Amino acid sequence: MRITGYRTLTTIQEWARPVGDANGVFADGVTSVPLVLVDTDEGFTGVGIGSHAGIEHVFGAIEGEDPRAVTALYDRMLRHAFKAGHAGTVFATIGALDTALWDLKAQAADEPLWRFLGGRDRIVPAYASGLDIGLGDEDLAAAYRVYAERGLRAAKLKGGLDVEADRRRLGIVRDVLVEAGTARPGLMLDANETWSRKQAVRHVREIESTMDLIWIEEPVRRWDAEGLGVVQRGVRAAVATGENLTGIEQFRPLLQAGAVDVVQTAAVGGVTHFLRVAALAHAFDLPVSPIGNVPVGLLHAATSVPNHLVSELQDLRPPVGVTADLDIEDGAFVLGDTPGLGLTVHTGAIAGLGREPGPADPAGPGVRPARAGLQLLATTLRAQRDTTDRSPARRGLEETEAPPASRRAPAT
Repeated sequence: MRITGYRTLTTIQEWARPVGDANGVFADGVTSVPLVLVDTDEGFTGVGIGSHAGIEHVFGAIEGEDPRAVTALYDRMLRHAFKAGHAGTVFATIGALDTALWDLKAQAADEPLWRFLGGRDRIVPAYASGLDIGLGDEDLAAAYRVYAERGLRAAKLKGGLDVEADRRRLGIVRDVLVEAGTARPGLMLDANETWSRKQAVRHVREIESTMDLIWIEEPVRRWDAEGLGVVQRGVRAAVATGENLTGIEQFRPLLQAGAVDVVQTAAVGGVTHFLRVAALAHAFDLPVSPIGNVPVGLLHAATSVPNHLVSELQDLRPPVGVTADLDIEDGAFVLGDTPGLGLTVHTGAIAGLGREPGPADPAGPGVRPARAGLQLLATTLRAQRDTTDRSPARRGLEETEAPPASRRAPAT
C-alpha cells in the first residue's frame, strides 16, 4: 500500500450555545473543524482531525510511503518541520496526518484501532466539559443536565476570571450532578493559563474553602515548570496540564520538576504523540488524560495504555458531515467495531454547508487578556474591570462572562 495524495476540507461544530474560555467566547456557538483525508493506491482513505497549516511541506515526508510505517513516518514529518519548529498549527497538521495513517493501518488489518493497538476494553471513561464560560446560570445547569442524562458524573468548568463566579458556577454543576444521583461529583476548573503563580494559589484556595476540586487545569503558563510546582504544592487539587505542549521534549522538564499530577495531550497532537507521552508519564507513575473535541484517535489509543485516567467529552454530537462509530453510555465513550477509527466523512454534506464561522472577535477567543498573569490576589470581575482593557470587544466579553444579577444564584 502506498500513499498517493491528500485532501483538506473544513467543516463546523454547531454547539447550539456560546462556547469559550477565559481567552474569549464564540457567541454564535459555531467553530471550525479542519479535516485531512489521506488516500492510498489500494482504495483506503484515512481520516485525521487537525490543522492544514504547512501541509504541502509536511506531506512530502510521507508521499509515496507505506502508511503502515506510521511511527517512522511520524518522526520523518517532525524532521521535515524541525527547522521552522514543529509547534503550534504545524504540529497539529503532523498530528492530523499521523492519525490518518493509524486509521489506514488499522483499516488494512481489518480491525478497529482500539483492538489493533492492543486494547482489551472498548469503554473509555469520560468527564463532561462544556466550554461554558459564556453561559448564564440557568443555561449552565441545563447544559450539564444533558451530560448527566448520559451518565457523566464528573465535570470541568471554564473559569479563572472571577473567583466568586467560579465558586457559584461550580456549585450549580455540582448540584445538577447530585440531582442525577451522584453522591460526590467530581469537579475540575480550567483557567487556560490566565493566572500568575500566587493568584492561582489564592484563587484555588478560596474555592477549596467550600468545595473539593479534582484538578485545576493550566493555572499558569504551559512551560512554567517552577510555577506549576508552586501551584501544585500550594493547593489540594491536582494540577493538570500539557494540552498545548507540542513535543515530548516539552513534557520532560515539567515531569522532572514534579510540577504535574495529570498529564494531558490534545486530540490534534495525534496518536503517536499520545502514546509516547503516556509512556513517559507512566515512567513517573502519572496518569494521562486526553482533551479536545472529537478526540477519536486518542480514545482508541487510551484503551491500550495502563495509565489512562479519563477523557474529555465536549459535544455529544460529531462535527457536521462526520459520523463516528461510538456511543456515549453510562458516563463513558463506547467504541465500535468498524475497522480503523470508525469515522466517516460525508464530503458532499460539508461542501454544501454554505456556512463558516465568522472571524474571531479581536478580544477573543484565543487572545490572552491584557492583564493575564499580572494579578496576585484572587480577583473578582469588578476588580478586573478596573484594570483590564476596556475596548468595546473586551466589554462584550465581560458582559458574556457576568450574567445579570437577577440570574445569579447565591454563592455556595
